[in-house]
Parts: sequence; C-alpha cells; structure tokens
Amino acid sequence: MQEPNTPAEVNATEFAVNDAAPEIHVEDNQATRIAELEAALEEAKAQVLYVKAEGENIRRRALDDIDKARKFALEKFSGELLAVKDSLDAALAVESAEVDSYKSGVELTAKQLLSVFEKFNIAEINPIGEKFDPNKHQAISMVPAEGESNTVLSVLQKGYSLNERVLRPALVTVIQAK
Repeated sequence: MQEPNTPAEVNATEFAVNDAAPEIHVEDNQATRIAELEAALEEAKAQVLYVKAEGENIRRRALDDIDKARKFALEKFSGELLAVKDSLDAALAVESAEVDSYKSGVELTAKQLLSVFEKFNIAEINPIGEKFDPNKHQAISMVPAEGESNTVLSVLQKGYSLNERVLRPALVTVIQAK
C-alpha cells in the first residue's frame, strides 16, 4: 500500500480506518447483546418451568390434604362414640340383672350419647307445640284437634341438626284446621 501524499488523502485514510473500527465494535456489541438476551431467555424459561412445577406441587399437596381431611373428618366423633359403644357392650355382658339396673345403665348411656352430641353441635329437633316448619319437620299426618292450625301436635320421631343444618327432619303429626 502506498503512503498518502496530500493532507486530503491522509484525512481520507484516517476516516477509512476509523469507520472500519466502529463497525467491528458494533458487531461485537450486537453479538454480546444477543448472547445476553439468549441467556436471559434461558433463565426466564427455567423460571417458568420452576413456577409451573411449584404450582403443580401445591395443587397435589392440596388434593392430598383434602383427601386426608375426608378420610379422617369423623375421627374425633368416632372416638367419642366408642365410649357409648363400650357402655352398651358392658350392659349386654351382664348375665343376671334386674330391669331397674338395665334401665339405669341405658339412661347413663343415653347421657353419654347426648354429651357427644353436644360436643359436636348435634341438636335434637323436638317441636311439640311449635308451628310446622317444612324445613325442619316432616308431617306424617294431619289430625283435627283443638289448637291452632298447622301446629305440631305430636312427634313420632325426633329430628336432628348439625350446626343448625338439618340431618334428619322430625316426623310429626300436625293439627288440621276444622
């Protein structure tokens, strides 16, 4: 290559050299930037997979917890009923007993059962003298009698509610209007 002779030729050569250097520098910056973006993309993909796996683990654990809750929901109630069952078994194991001793044993067992009911918010529905409520009572018959119409005259079978939700409606006879 020949040396430039005039100042214009020297300037042109400098620009040519200076112009080439920024192109190389820009290409290096772009390659570096692309590498950085690709690395960030890979990291974002890994984070998405991690979050997806974590969500799946949480869902699976929640389903396991729900399944265990269903299986063991009655565990405490069942444990309390075992004492009532033991009392009934003890009454049946007695060889020679009088009616009075059986009656007192059954009364004690009924008290045990009522205490279990109270502990678990099971309430008796015994609506004698109350207005008939189809949400809590099931009318078996209507009988002409003295008193206000649609009032419960007698209870054939007590009803029960659990936390104010009817488990079994009371079977009742209702006063019919004359």
